Amino acid sequence: MTIDIDAVTKILREAAQESILPRFRSLGRDEVTEKAPGEIVTVADRESEVAITRRLRELLDVPVVGEEATSTDPKLLRALTDEPAAWLVDPLDGTRNFVRGSEDFAVMAVLVREGEAVASWILRPTQDRVYTAELGSGAWCDGRRLRREPAPAEPARMRGAVQSRFLSPSARERVEAAVDRFAEVGPGASCAGVDYPLLAEGELDFVLYHRTLPWDHTPGGLLITEAGGVALRPEGDPYRPGDDRLGLLNAADEATWRTVRSLLLS
Repeated sequence: MTIDIDAVTKILREAAQESILPRFRSLGRDEVTEKAPGEIVTVADRESEVAITRRLRELLDVPVVGEEATSTDPKLLRALTDEPAAWLVDPLDGTRNFVRGSEDFAVMAVLVREGEAVASWILRPTQDRVYTAELGSGAWCDGRRLRREPAPAEPARMRGAVQSRFLSPSARERVEAAVDRFAEVGPGASCAGVDYPLLAEGELDFVLYHRTLPWDHTPGGLLITEAGGVALRPEGDPYRPGDDRLGLLNAADEATWRTVRSLLLS
């Protein structure tokens, strides 16, 4: 079955307009809670996921693996590997940014078939900008084809981001010792739905993550690979949504991936 890319885009836009944007920079104290130590959630996250889940199942009636539902019932993750098809939803990526009033947040969805991402969507609500990717058909931003050019060969000209929040002390020490080899290495936007488009558009040349929850990285992983880049585990294996290993290095091209891995992970 061919999925209607525009129909899913409409679902995400409507959820953002109804549940997220009206609360942007106007959240009440009782609308932000902690779902786990250090992990916050808002009423916008939960309402957005409920709306997206219902509408996606109307479009294609398969299991929906939503971030918030999975925090309550982790067994939902099994659908990504055990079911012929499943939806994967991050109703508000970058919740902490959203709470702070930063525009660095996104709404994301993926269609997974036989354990592989086949279509993905990343919506930046405040910009009304949408990134889409379809397996074998390319990556797009608002109808414009994305083709990622190779990064500069020299590390001193490469720009990247490292999400160091979950790195071990030894891994953080290795990264800190190597960052001066690059033109620029920042912490990223604390939102995968921002970082992956920056990589696909050429604003970044690599992004390194340690924790790789499927709703955070499956949408962008398909976007960057369909744009011509790579999304690989440190061992060199392709990222898959049902894979619970740690570590993910995304890069503009394979040569950049090898260079960055040798400097940051070896």
